[in-house]
Amino acid sequence: MIRAYKFLIRPTAGQQAALSAMLRDHCTLYNAALQERRDAYRHTSKTTVRYGQQSAQLKDIRAFDPDHARWSFSSQQATLRRLDKAFSAFFRRIKAGEAPGYPRFRSHKRFDTVDFPKDGDGCRWDATPHDPVTRVRLQGIGCVKVHQHRCVVGKVKTVSVKREGRRWYVILTADQAQPEPLPKTGSVVGIDMGIANFLADSGGEFVPNPRHGAKAAAKLESAQQALGRCKRGSKRRRKAVETVARLHRKVRRQRLDHAHKTANTYVCGNDFIAHEDLKIRNMSKAPVPKPDADRPGAFLPNGAAAKAGLNRAIADAGWGVFLQILTAKAACAGREVMAVDPRNTSRRCPECGHTAKENRPTQEKFHCISCGHNAHADTVGALNVLRAGLVRRDANPA
Repeated sequence: MIRAYKFLIRPTAGQQAALSAMLRDHCTLYNAALQERRDAYRHTSKTTVRYGQQSAQLKDIRAFDPDHARWSFSSQQATLRRLDKAFSAFFRRIKAGEAPGYPRFRSHKRFDTVDFPKDGDGCRWDATPHDPVTRVRLQGIGCVKVHQHRCVVGKVKTVSVKREGRRWYVILTADQAQPEPLPKTGSVVGIDMGIANFLADSGGEFVPNPRHGAKAAAKLESAQQALGRCKRGSKRRRKAVETVARLHRKVRRQRLDHAHKTANTYVCGNDFIAHEDLKIRNMSKAPVPKPDADRPGAFLPNGAAAKAGLNRAIADAGWGVFLQILTAKAACAGREVMAVDPRNTSRRCPECGHTAKENRPTQEKFHCISCGHNAHADTVGALNVLRAGLVRRDANPA
């Protein structure tokens, strides 16, 4: 299996300048390759330029421009391959009838990652094994100190360098054997994602919603207002941009930390986990406008303001990130995770099976109009999710 590791690196001032120059040169290469593809297709011949042709030109580009020659040949190929993947995704979306999203030129401020496809080709992880301080060697940069907070298990396959604000990170992918599964606990659980509570499980437990985005909203609003008052291109604006980005990064790290800890708790304590198969993108769509037939050009109220608040709450909860992390951790621990259809899970009585909209008079309360069963609506949803997951598991044994 392939596992990724992310470590903070501590470059010197000279190395930091070299890293920034490397990102700029790779960004220039990416934009030039994109321009070549655009110009070739706009020609009357409608020529299509592919990755193989552009990769073959790299040797001549490096011979002509010494600035490009100081960087790894393989990393430049990886940059061209990234553009090729962007075009492949563009054509795939066209065939699927989705919004195409033509590949765009990248600003050097938004081009933050350089990939090295193979450890030892332009890069070397743990380049100084005799030194207690871990270092990664990068062609054109030198040996950079790494804050290695955990051991890397397996053979390192690829190395990437990423800039996040003023910090630099190295990201490794390592090929390692399948880890030993955790001991069986004999427990199964169903979870129901929510807004008032982050999730409720079939055992009646609730995980509070930390609402990291809502807590940081006041600071973010103030920082964004300060950014709007700054003149474009000024030093003050650059500092304001860094402040806004730093606040967003903090919220993202807090959300990831909460998702990792919550997922780890459920993976360690249960052999089987069932959750709703949520279509989060569809759930967070804006409501369709309602034209007013009596007044041309006017629209009727459609609840857009309330839906916008709900969409913010869904994004702040980070359901998609949590479910991805839960699935990944379960795969490493030998646990089973199953997604089930969420329809009517909070309207079906777990005692008698009666399903009706009236069973849920409020957002939190569940009261069965057939048998009189009372419970928290989210707990009822989690119980029904677990039962549906167990039925599906037993019907399709591995």
